[in-house]
Amino acid sequence: MMTEPSIDTSRPSSARVWNYLLNGKDNFAVDRDLGEALRVANPQIVGVAQSQRRFLKQAVTLFAGEAGIRQFLDIGTGLPTADNTHEVAQRVAPASKIVYVDNDPLVLVHARALLTSSPEGETAYVDSDVQDPERILREAAQTLDFTRPVALTMIGILGNVADYDEARSIVTRLLAAVPSGSYLAVSDGTSTSAQSVESQRVAKQSGHPYNLRTPDEIAGYFEGLDLLEPGVVSTSLWRPEPGAEAEPLDVYCAVGRKP
Repeated sequence: MMTEPSIDTSRPSSARVWNYLLNGKDNFAVDRDLGEALRVANPQIVGVAQSQRRFLKQAVTLFAGEAGIRQFLDIGTGLPTADNTHEVAQRVAPASKIVYVDNDPLVLVHARALLTSSPEGETAYVDSDVQDPERILREAAQTLDFTRPVALTMIGILGNVADYDEARSIVTRLLAAVPSGSYLAVSDGTSTSAQSVESQRVAKQSGHPYNLRTPDEIAGYFEGLDLLEPGVVSTSLWRPEPGAEAEPLDVYCAVGRKP
């Protein structure tokens, strides 16, 4: 049985700040204050949050549909919102199995809401930091079969790892554990404008650092993978809806397949 964790409301949390920017209700004054400061520093920030949610939905739909994936490892889950990974995947393929990974105490409180599934599928939750991939894999193996392809989604999480080489190592170790035919989807904030860099300074000043990458660094996560079109692009420009007028934002993404 899950125990209710202690939630520190004196410091902002990434999941809660993002929840606030997406008009959610699961946040506190300290999160709203940082969210507003980030919005002032970089007016794109709400669009960034929205584009990442859209990208997650698109990627999971592609994995469960066209790619035929039935296992999902969602690292950096965040707080529940519309179209969570299990909802999108099981809408397409009801037998899908999903493991969520996060270490935010409030996300853990909400895990009961996440731990719902279609009768044919399965959903589980791992309480772990992204910087402990071995633990993630060990616990996820209780639900997922790592001899069969897995879709690995890491949306807005690798920026929480200060050292880029360590972030790449984490991705490499995770990919080493999954077989050919598995997929990786990554989206993270980039240092592609002065406003974005200013928002990074504001976040760090608040005691909640987030490390922006360059587009080339985002591409580095996909070394050795077969990139799907359109490659490494601003997340808002990844397969936009027909007729949609999308502008590039300070966040980049890609999807790759392990050969």
